[in-house]
Order: sequence, then structure tokens, then C-alpha cells
Amino acid sequence: MTTLGTASAAPGELDTGRLTVGETRDGTAVGLPVAVVNGERDGKTLYVQAASDGDELNGVGVVRRVVPQLDPSELAGEVLVVGITNYHAFQVGEHRNPIDDTKLNRAYPGKANGSSSERIAHATFSAAENADLILDLHQGSTSRMINEVRVRCGRHHRLHGDCLELAKVFGCGHVLDQKGPEGQLARAGPDEGIPTVDPELGGCVGLDEESVQYGVDGVFNVLEYYGFLDGDVETQPQTRAKEFDRYGSPVGGLVQFKPELGEAVESGDTLFEVTDVFGTLKATVTADDDGIFWRTCRLPQVATGEYVCSVGTDVDTY
Repeated sequence: MTTLGTASAAPGELDTGRLTVGETRDGTAVGLPVAVVNGERDGKTLYVQAASDGDELNGVGVVRRVVPQLDPSELAGEVLVVGITNYHAFQVGEHRNPIDDTKLNRAYPGKANGSSSERIAHATFSAAENADLILDLHQGSTSRMINEVRVRCGRHHRLHGDCLELAKVFGCGHVLDQKGPEGQLARAGPDEGIPTVDPELGGCVGLDEESVQYGVDGVFNVLEYYGFLDGDVETQPQTRAKEFDRYGSPVGGLVQFKPELGEAVESGDTLFEVTDVFGTLKATVTADDDGIFWRTCRLPQVATGEYVCSVGTDVDTY
């Protein structure tokens, strides 16, 4: 019998329930939606969570499509799922937990008696630390971004190679390989000996079906490659960026981008122009280094110094 919160499944069963992480301001219990899929055959454990940032919904879109397709009779091992991790932020469509004004993915591994975010992190990490693999489904917030997988443990970590392999298996085509901030699940998992990656499924407001499909395919790639499901996965070369150049606007106005997301750029190429509302050119911004056009702001209007775009640099293929 495998239990996660109130979800409990014997071999060959699937169950859903709630994982209690505290109470709201009126004393109502807060329970995260969870699922346990317990395969008929022994095997590894995969932990999957979504929406640790409350406005990043593509991971939730992945969960709602993956779980109904999981047949415990065909599964070896277990899949543990937390469908919405940052409960409070999800309810109001915000990035950070409004109860403690904290980004949940800076609170791992959490504290049992800590702040709201630390308690959620502790409760979910208590489930994740029993897994063999961890997928923390994200997206590039509401900005525009390519579909990528992030390896955040750092290139000198003992599990770096295992995390890179997991990212390659997930197979978005692009990998960000850069040590992340303290408190990220994709750092806390490897520190406990668990290969962990952070798929960033595009960037949008609401759900983007193309990015959701990348996530669905990625989860099933992992399930088949690591033996949870029968099937063969042929991994494909991934474009990896190890560093990033960020660009802000030197003036206020309206931005027009020249390259498309995912396109290669060379040093000196025009990345974007800024015009006034009448179309008069005010500024042209060019690339400092060769790389991949990785991410942009969502809206065209920008103020002086406001973030506009990023270029992935130190790029290779693995």
C-alpha cells in the first residue's frame, strides 16, 4: 500500500486525495490535490509536481492529461503526483504565495513548523525524497520562452550527469544547465541523491497546448526509458546553454523583435528595436555574444531599463 496524503493505492490501483499543508484564514484545511498510481509490478518511484508557482499552469495541464492515461496494470513501480503545489498562489493566479509573499521554489526542503511556503515545501519534499526520480513541472511564468528542461544542481555536483540524462530523456530539445538558487527543488532533490529536473514548458498566460504536449511527451519518455512502462525511447541530441545574456531596454517605447524564439543569433545581430507609438525608431539593441534567442517579455511596451529578452550562450549539443 502506497499513501500520499489521503490517497492510498495497493498494487494495481490508482487513488486521488488531498495532502494537508495547513489552514486558510478562516480555519478551513488546505489540501493539495494528489494522486498515487501503484503499478502491479515492482519498480522505481517517480515523483511529479506542478504549479509550485501559482500562475504557471502548463504543468497542471500536463498532469490532467497524463494521470488518466496511467493504467496501474501496465505500470512497474509507482507514480506520485502533486497536481497543484502552491495552493494559495494558484487560487488567486499569482506567482508567489500571498500568505507569506514567498516564491515556493526557494523554500525547499522546507520546515515542518515554518512559514506557509516552508510547510508546503516540507510536506511535498517528504513525498519526493522517497522517489528515485523527480520532475518539477514549471513554465517561464507569463513571459515568452522556448520549451526547455533545467538542470539546476551545478556542473560539479555528483548527480550532474544523472540529471543531464533525465533532461535528455524528457526531450524538450533545449536544456538550461546552470546552478540554481538555494531552495529550488531541482537543487534539493540531487542533494538527497535523487536525479531531479525542472522542465520549463514554454511561457504563457493560461495554458499553451503545444507546451503542454511537450510535457506530456516528456513524462511518458521518462516512464518508458526508466522502465515504468514498456516501450523504447531513443533520446535525441539536446541544445544546451550554460550561460545567459539578459537585455533591458535603453529607452521607453514599443519593442519589435527580430529573431524568433529558438533561433541562433551571432554577436552583433539585432535582437530588437524600440519605437515610439508613431513608429519612429528610438533604439536598436544587438547581441553581445553568439547564442540562442531564449526568452522575451510578453508585452511589447517597455520602460527604460525594463527586462526585454535573454540569449542563451556557451551553447553546445549533448
